[in-house]
Amino acid sequence: MSETCAHVVTLPSDVTPSTTAGCEDCLRIGSRWVHLRECLSCGHVGCCDSSPNRHARAHAGTADHPVVRSFEPGEDWRWCFVDETFV
Repeated sequence: MSETCAHVVTLPSDVTPSTTAGCEDCLRIGSRWVHLRECLSCGHVGCCDSSPNRHARAHAGTADHPVVRSFEPGEDWRWCFVDETFV
């Protein structure tokens, strides 16, 4: 079930993914990832919480960018790390 969070209204109308090759942080350090998430504030592509490094969540915390979308083909959902809910 989707809910509304206050963070959604602060998002820009469109962002460009930082990369389409994978998790940009894992690519930099030579690590692996499971699934990808795109930050809807700046386009940072990071790995999910099932990945060893959880770069999407780390980016959300350090950059104060709470809302991501799935960057997986065929998936169309958004998640707010602060409110821990689908939006």
